[in-house]
Amino acid sequence: MILGQLYNDFGLYLSHLEKNELIAIRNIIFEWAGISRQKILMDPQKEIDAATTAKIQQAVLQLRSHKPVQYITSEAWFYKLKFLVSPSVLIPRPETEELIELAVAEIKNKSDIQILDIGTGSGCIAITLKKIMPSAEVTAIDVSANALRIAKANAAFHNSTINFIKLNFLDKPVWDNLVKYDIIISNPPYIPLSEASKMENNVTTFEPHLALFVPDESPYIFYEKIAAFAQTHLAENGKIFMEVHEEHAKQVASIFVAANFIPEIRRDISGKERMVLAGK
Repeated sequence: MILGQLYNDFGLYLSHLEKNELIAIRNIIFEWAGISRQKILMDPQKEIDAATTAKIQQAVLQLRSHKPVQYITSEAWFYKLKFLVSPSVLIPRPETEELIELAVAEIKNKSDIQILDIGTGSGCIAITLKKIMPSAEVTAIDVSANALRIAKANAAFHNSTINFIKLNFLDKPVWDNLVKYDIIISNPPYIPLSEASKMENNVTTFEPHLALFVPDESPYIFYEKIAAFAQTHLAENGKIFMEVHEEHAKQVASIFVAANFIPEIRRDISGKERMVLAGK
């Protein structure tokens, strides 16, 4: 197929997308297929081989089924770093980059610190902090073996030494396997299951429910466990950094008040209460 026609057909089949989103996704898919934007502009009459044409057309079908482009290319960008992703892990979000910024502000003048990432998923938080703070010892835990395989691959790609541990954080006896940490950071599951029907299909159909949802009857279970864990596993002058549901920040903060921590609610760039910090 002629390159220009392939490029135009992509837009026609995905015309339901907002214009800027369409342009961004089309550029990502064509680059992934080995066709640069420069080639599209300079040589639109170029004949594209059957294998590349089929690859792009298959991507269109997947996009029409609402599959996220990151799962099609198996790549996502976070904090200007490229990460391998699969449906076993959440796609890293820009909001989580803001959580990184808060943690970095806390540790930038420190050395030889211990960091724990609870529910690491793709490993994007743990690896990013290790890249920024090479002297830190970073431990990352997750209940999913598949997620840890992705996280370990990302650590190898970024040449980052991370202590990965498979465990169920909600199971209190396993805490004995963990030490004290200067930084505890987490983007845990926090969406009540009843809210799934209100979410976009590309999220609920393709992203791992294990990393997204919590039971309606115990929506704060991870925060309650983090507060309890920190009683014995947060080092002196240590700090906790958590991403939270935008409507539940005050409830999460109250959990830490009850556990004798001093919480702070922080807003994201959109003005939503999306982060809670806590320390003694």
